[in-house]
Amino acid sequence: MNNNSRKAKSRYLQNIVKNKIMKLFKLNPDAIRTSNVGETGEDIKLMSLTAKRVFNYSTECKNSETNKGLYQHFKQARRHNHREPLLVIKRNREPALAVITLDHFFDLIEKDD
Repeated sequence: MNNNSRKAKSRYLQNIVKNKIMKLFKLNPDAIRTSNVGETGEDIKLMSLTAKRVFNYSTECKNSETNKGLYQHFKQARRHNHREPLLVIKRNREPALAVITLDHFFDLIEKDD
């Protein structure tokens, strides 16, 4: 796979996540953006205070066939800032997956009761 194809594949997943956040929380387009390829920090940049309040996750997106370094990618999401880490992964012809800690998962379930 050439470099331009890799970049396009990465942007594709970032845009899916960004659009889902914007739609769910009805955010303005200026409230959230995706990072440029090679830019440091999290992949989904929350630009407004409102966006940071409604989506309290540090998001790292990896659109890869192998995902061998899953734990390394999750640690990368955790290092970005103090918010809850979220890793989004995707393989060709497979749905995107969101990876969170097991404790956070059960905290979410508990809040629904």
